[in-house]
Amino acid sequence: MIYQGNSITVSRLDDGIVKFHFDNQTESVNKFDQKTNQEFDEAIKALESTADVKGLIVTSGKKVFIAGADITEFVEYFNKPESEIESWIVDINKVFNRFEDLPFPKVAAINGAALGGGCEMTLVCDYRVISDKATIGLPEIGLGIFPGFGGSVRTPRLIGIDNALELIANAKPIKPAVALSMGLVDAVVTAENLEKSAIETVKKCIAGELDWQARHAEKVNPVKLNQLEQAMAFNSAKGVLLAKANPAQYPAPKIALDTIEKHVNLKRDEALLIEAKGFAKAAKTPQATSLVGLFLNDQVVKKLAKKHSAKAHDIKQSAVLGAGIMGGGIAYQSASKGLPIIMKDIKSEQLDLGMGEASKLLSKEVERGKLTPAKMGEMLSRIRPTLNYGDFGETDIVIEAVVENPKIKKAVLKEVEGLVKNNAILASNTSTISITELATALDRPENFVGMHFFNPVHRMPLVEVIRGEKSSEEAIATTVALAEKMGKVPVVVNDCPGFLVNRVLFPYFGAFDLLLKDGADFVQIDKVMEKFGWPMGPAYLIDVVGLDTGVHGAEVMAEGFPDRMKPDFKGSIQALFEANRLGQKNGVGFYKYEIDKKGKPAKKADSTTLEVIKPVVDASKAFDDQEIIDRMMLTLCNETVRCLEDNIVATPAEADMAMIMGIGFPPFRGGLCRYIDQVGVSEFVALCDKYAHLGKAYEAPELLKQMAKDGKTFY
Repeated sequence: MIYQGNSITVSRLDDGIVKFHFDNQTESVNKFDQKTNQEFDEAIKALESTADVKGLIVTSGKKVFIAGADITEFVEYFNKPESEIESWIVDINKVFNRFEDLPFPKVAAINGAALGGGCEMTLVCDYRVISDKATIGLPEIGLGIFPGFGGSVRTPRLIGIDNALELIANAKPIKPAVALSMGLVDAVVTAENLEKSAIETVKKCIAGELDWQARHAEKVNPVKLNQLEQAMAFNSAKGVLLAKANPAQYPAPKIALDTIEKHVNLKRDEALLIEAKGFAKAAKTPQATSLVGLFLNDQVVKKLAKKHSAKAHDIKQSAVLGAGIMGGGIAYQSASKGLPIIMKDIKSEQLDLGMGEASKLLSKEVERGKLTPAKMGEMLSRIRPTLNYGDFGETDIVIEAVVENPKIKKAVLKEVEGLVKNNAILASNTSTISITELATALDRPENFVGMHFFNPVHRMPLVEVIRGEKSSEEAIATTVALAEKMGKVPVVVNDCPGFLVNRVLFPYFGAFDLLLKDGADFVQIDKVMEKFGWPMGPAYLIDVVGLDTGVHGAEVMAEGFPDRMKPDFKGSIQALFEANRLGQKNGVGFYKYEIDKKGKPAKKADSTTLEVIKPVVDASKAFDDQEIIDRMMLTLCNETVRCLEDNIVATPAEADMAMIMGIGFPPFRGGLCRYIDQVGVSEFVALCDKYAHLGKAYEAPELLKQMAKDGKTFY
């Protein structure tokens, strides 16, 4: 044994070849955390002082080759000054360089996902052999940074500028065949032959059949492209990148591109200094803080879901009541994840609608080449449409997705409760109606929960699992487990009008209505909020949601929270609804809609909107963009904080993830609690005081006032 640590061992094989093996004994994955980085340095020192090594293979004892750097450590590093971040990266790269410069051939045997720092570890090898089951990639852009362990330096030299920029900017793992075609790996083999193939490659290097020194030289020298070819590559990439990612919202892609453009004509060691400088610049952006925080919050939410689902009943058969767009979407989601589901309705035409929705979604997957027609047929066969309750005796969980009317829901739930087994779980896909109230119709309220899917079901990752006053932990656990099996991210919340997401969203619509009443232009508001980062402004959003749905939800929220959600004026949303302008549903709301070439409703300006809302709004008035942002965001953030105060949601991490997944809050801002932190808690409270005259929704909650007083933040 040449070296033995907790994460890395270096042992001898035959013929002068050594095995550099990553297998963290205390963690489930291999990653470049502080301890592993230290061992990496020590293992290289051991090799540098060992004279008889002829070649080396890099292997992993985990299913994932190496997951990359330890993101939990990023928060600590990113809080440091830019110069310290730069020094940290430079020091790590010195160690990677020493490995790369070892005087013998090195071959990586990639058995599983090699991502970020894991991919960069393979790049300091001279050759890469990958299992046909593995993936490889540089996903750092998704964290608001870019590769900093030499990835931006070595990839252009190995695979060309175009391929390197695409690999870094897309931030998605690629499959072995794609990696082979672009030259990122040298061979694709079966998992069984991986180590053997790596050893054979090393032996070919030792025998002189492969010129590993030339490979090494390629990585330490400038890119082999003339200035004209370089200019074409970078100009082409800039056009594509800037069209995909607004640098004001996501600066990392442009920083990465500019950094690579600066260092492609330099030798490795000089280029790595430029990379470190660019990395530190990206790391200090608020977007990096937000996106790293988002990644960590995602881990928190998934861990909490696993904890919740620990007591789940086994789910072999589920059912959905109601075969409309939502019912069909739920059935599709279940079937697409391999879970059989019964879809029941009282009308055969509704069943046709539900099956049509599922079939349409699956057909799109076939068109994209993600499914074969045979696989589509197999998935559709998992949905069993029915007009009766014949097979409900064997269901483990039933999702009620009928019309949003408490009387109808209670009647349907009461009926199905008498037909299922005693331990079957009933879940209502309601968006606003109290779970505790619906449970009053049931004999077994402990088996009843809310399971709120968002529309469209196949696209929206969030499912709110709502705990009523009498919901049992087993019922919550089983519903969480079902959501996970359906490929969704469940967040458990307590019962109240609107639960979490809609309770927070309606004050946002209220702030929008008040701005319009005060004379603001809805087109300007939409533009400002879209520039802020929302996928659509509030006028466009309410058109998509449906103004009838908005009015109904507003009535429920006004009854539940009259002090801040019951306006003392008639708003534009109500006026448009009364004029039968329902949004995309009937082609006209704030905007009018025409079907485009792709069959989707395209938004157009409609001059008659102003005539309809004229009686309920003041004379037109100019608002500055920041005032619009402040007024819209205050109510949204304040209600989120009140949900934390009221224990509707347990943690800021869950609240922030729910807003990003449920209503499309801009990911690069990290969530509403993160947004308050970045504004500054004291500064945010001061804004609340400035606009408190507008109503209770604008007043700072007590939790925020106390946090400001104590100098505390959410993160």
